[in-house]
Amino acid sequence: MTRHRSLPLAAALTAALLTTALPTASAADEPAVTGFALGSASDRLVGREAHALTTLTVAGVSITADGRRVLRPDAGTRRLAGTAERRGLRGELIISNYSNRLGDFDRRAVSRLLGSRANIERVARRLAGFVAAQGWDGVNVDLELVPRHRGGGLVRLVQRLQALMPEEKSVSIDVSASTSLAAYRAHGYRLSALADAADVIVLMAYDFHGPTWSGPGPVGPLRWQRQAVRAARQAVPAAQLDLGVAGYGYTWPRRGTGRTVTVAGARTLVRRDGTRAVWHPAYGEWSARLSNGTVLWWSDRRSWRVRARLADDLGLHGLALWRLGSADPLP
Repeated sequence: MTRHRSLPLAAALTAALLTTALPTASAADEPAVTGFALGSASDRLVGREAHALTTLTVAGVSITADGRRVLRPDAGTRRLAGTAERRGLRGELIISNYSNRLGDFDRRAVSRLLGSRANIERVARRLAGFVAAQGWDGVNVDLELVPRHRGGGLVRLVQRLQALMPEEKSVSIDVSASTSLAAYRAHGYRLSALADAADVIVLMAYDFHGPTWSGPGPVGPLRWQRQAVRAARQAVPAAQLDLGVAGYGYTWPRRGTGRTVTVAGARTLVRRDGTRAVWHPAYGEWSARLSNGTVLWWSDRRSWRVRARLADDLGLHGLALWRLGSADPLP
């Protein structure tokens, strides 16, 4: 859930994972599809998208600033565990280090968590308790801005979650896309060890450009995504890897700071301005320039179809969309 977003296993272990905890492909070998959702998502939204999903992954719970605890899911989040079950979907609870106070992921908090065995154990036990008591099918670990030297702690957290939950429960982990194994490791992701510990690795292949860290450009360009998958696959089996797909866009105004926009919001801005959006086949995304100089880039249902073909071409486990309610309805 970068917005707000592993590995070689023996063949026998990979097969065992795919037949137990993993969301499996259909008889027609369709890819698994995960839809990320906010805890405030409505049952109606989930119902609208359920036909295309195998897993509903809900954001969820955050760690505290001291790294010692994880907050209890609110009523809306707990409700979605039941919604997923009624719709025949797997339901995953996201643990994150996103801080509303900072408006970003909390680097210090995640370091405090992962740097302490006692904190890891405490948080893992509390999460396992939530899964058991609230009917979740697993946990999604979305800890970002992990310092390189805390990579071992991230592996340990996933291992403890697996050990503390029943075998049929799963652990997936979100990994920010990079184009080399060295870069993944620099960002705190020890891919081979994470693959041995986790069931699914979700490659967050978006936010290549964004208004607070780059000039205008595609959110998740295809060439970069392909390079990121290729690098990850040096350590992660393709059958264990999901391609994360953006369902949103960004604005870059001439003055001031840009913002995130939903797909519908991007189209509305373009329509009201009377300008024309341009599809970029090389990037698999749309862009537009408004009359006031604001530049937009966004990823929509056409972008999704292109990524679905990419995931199929690469033999990946599936796709993961950030997020339901911001993206176009799934086909």
